[in-house]
Amino acid sequence: MLAETLQFLIKTLADLFTLVLLLRFYLQVARMPFKHPLAQFCLALTNFAVLPARKLIPSVKGYDSATLALAWLVCLVANVIVLALNPWPYNFAAPQTWLSLALLSVLDVFKQSLYLLMGAVLVQAIMSWVNPYNAMTPILDALTRPFLKPLRRFAVGGFDLSPLVLFLLIQVVLMLPVRFVELSLVEQLKLVV
Repeated sequence: MLAETLQFLIKTLADLFTLVLLLRFYLQVARMPFKHPLAQFCLALTNFAVLPARKLIPSVKGYDSATLALAWLVCLVANVIVLALNPWPYNFAAPQTWLSLALLSVLDVFKQSLYLLMGAVLVQAIMSWVNPYNAMTPILDALTRPFLKPLRRFAVGGFDLSPLVLFLLIQVVLMLPVRFVELSLVEQLKLVV
């Protein structure tokens, strides 16, 4: 019971920190000004890890690869700790275990990116009904525009259904291919024992 509680807490905290790191990364990709309170929050929460990591990991083609690498590392450490707390014995000396954990962490970063996109689409849709001139609108628009723009043709009677279509597409991706890969990687971890 205590191990399950610790696993839940570790995974939740790691996922939240990964989301903030990914938000920082995607805000930089979208070239958003970092004077906005949300961006300032991301900077304040992640600078302690990102700034030293930038000394070791250079940016690649203008992208902040240190932040992305940290998001992956947080997922990797969380997966290792969760596996170590698991009652099943895992062979941490086997290279296949570390390869599966590394790939599972890449998948976790991808899933967190999809969850971040879903959250941005959901908040943007609600804000468009409640307060379309909110200060969050430009940030949400910059984050979601590349994904919503190709779907804008799904308008019915003056209502833009592209957020709903994108939301459904993300759910399908999370349910089918991502879940299949995740299960096969977890199964690979069990085979290494």
